[in-house]
Amino acid sequence: MGSWRQRARSQFKTEKTPVAASRGMVAANHPLASAAAIEMFAAGGNAVDAAIGGLFALTVVEPAMVGIVGGGTALFRLADGRETVIDGMASAPLSAAPDCYETVGTEWPESQETVGQRNRVGAASVAVPGNLLAWCHAVERYGRLSLADVIEPAIRHAERGFVVSPHLAGCIRSRMPDVVRDPGISAVLTRAGEPLAAGDRLVQGDYAATLRGIAREGARFLHGGAFGRTLADYMKRHDGFLELGDLERYKVIERDPVRFDYRGIEVVGVPPPCAGGLSVAEILNILEGYDISGMGFGSVETTHLIMEALKAATADRDEAIGDPDFVQVPAARMISKEYAAERRAAINPQRSGPTLAGLRSVESANTTHITTADGDGNIVSSTQTIMSTFGACVVVPGTGAILNNYMYVFNPHPGHATSIAPGKRITGNIAATICKRDGVPIYALGLPGGFKIPSVVAQAIVNLVDHGMSLQEAVEAPRVFAKGPMAEVETGFDPAVMKGLAALGHPVQPVPAVAGCMAAIAFEQDGRMTGANCWRSDGAPAGIGGGAARPGVVFSADPV
Repeated sequence: MGSWRQRARSQFKTEKTPVAASRGMVAANHPLASAAAIEMFAAGGNAVDAAIGGLFALTVVEPAMVGIVGGGTALFRLADGRETVIDGMASAPLSAAPDCYETVGTEWPESQETVGQRNRVGAASVAVPGNLLAWCHAVERYGRLSLADVIEPAIRHAERGFVVSPHLAGCIRSRMPDVVRDPGISAVLTRAGEPLAAGDRLVQGDYAATLRGIAREGARFLHGGAFGRTLADYMKRHDGFLELGDLERYKVIERDPVRFDYRGIEVVGVPPPCAGGLSVAEILNILEGYDISGMGFGSVETTHLIMEALKAATADRDEAIGDPDFVQVPAARMISKEYAAERRAAINPQRSGPTLAGLRSVESANTTHITTADGDGNIVSSTQTIMSTFGACVVVPGTGAILNNYMYVFNPHPGHATSIAPGKRITGNIAATICKRDGVPIYALGLPGGFKIPSVVAQAIVNLVDHGMSLQEAVEAPRVFAKGPMAEVETGFDPAVMKGLAALGHPVQPVPAVAGCMAAIAFEQDGRMTGANCWRSDGAPAGIGGGAARPGVVFSADPV
């Protein structure tokens, strides 16, 4: 391993095993997605082909989390050193208005709910998708393989089926009341009225046909083609807002990343409309003023300060961050060291502070992430979702595609940064991140987890930079989350720490997990890469090494 890394000073038992390789690496939230990415590398593809191949596979094997009718964002570092963010976030249809839903309350969390749950379940909850167009854009502009090559593993798994994991079975059971409301999704996820169980085989023939249409026609199959017309017709019949014109007008946007420094490490993240990059910057800038390393991982002192920094960032998130085409976001101020000093000055090291402006995001933790890298220097960190578990819980008959419920992310009350406006992109908390030392990448990471994502990314960076953890330790380490009057602490923490936090005024709530499965890659000075996933989902890293035979090596076919 490269000698420049700190030696880990906080050791604990990890559950999963990291993978090391040199030609290609993937960390994804399902082993079949990792296998699909490795296929792309083996076929001569780069990290972009691997990421998109893995994402298409995830729409099949992790259908609760991601789909072609969803949204997301990806951070790319290209072999020539360029860095760009591909924004495929979902947007409000043009027929949607700030008051298009009838709300049921004014106090959180009832203030986010609407009569008939129209913003959460069914056709009226579906926003304009962007991820399929973004994936096709990425392959065409930055990949080496054809779209048909990249989609092939997903088609195979949809057509032939795969074994349902306990995690997926649990997701199905959790949404059964909504699943049974729609015949289309019921046909996919149930058998004789019962949810698919772990060990059952899930075959998605209709979805395989839809993927074949995309392989033939590209993103146009949805954004103006036959699939798009079928979807628009369904929306019209079921009182949805989405129209064919919305699909035809949608554009992928490439944006400049967010950049800031943490203890000499350059951190590169995603900009608005995603809140993740700014939130991670604010958290880390606040923590930079403390001797986190000296306090040690998991101590009451360290954990208290982290939770106070999280509270400050989550409060600022909803107040200031939105679609930059509709909201003036004070990005430069939010990532400045001066602003962090102001926020730090309000923190009492000996006591939990008052609740700041409350977090209002309801973005679901049911998302997915994939991180890929190749030996040429291409890196992709991509977070994608259909919002809630199984999105809107709707499948348009004959397509097999599960629709998003991204309209639920918007504030249904007018007059806020995240209120609905025609064409406005949703404000997500994606925090796909690349860390560099002296301009050279050392880590790439990300995870699902809704509004908890930035908090966990910040903690992982602290684990790596301040506590000198190995990559596997950093992604599996116990986590905390704080917002408003609530403090979640994973049960992996020492009970004495929980008592200590409660004594400081934190309303500690023990939870089995904070956010989802982190997918991370570390880069060594000698060119090797290490991939890691944590225990919070079915994630599995995979790598490819070796290479072509040496020139001139030919084996004789003559018998011995």
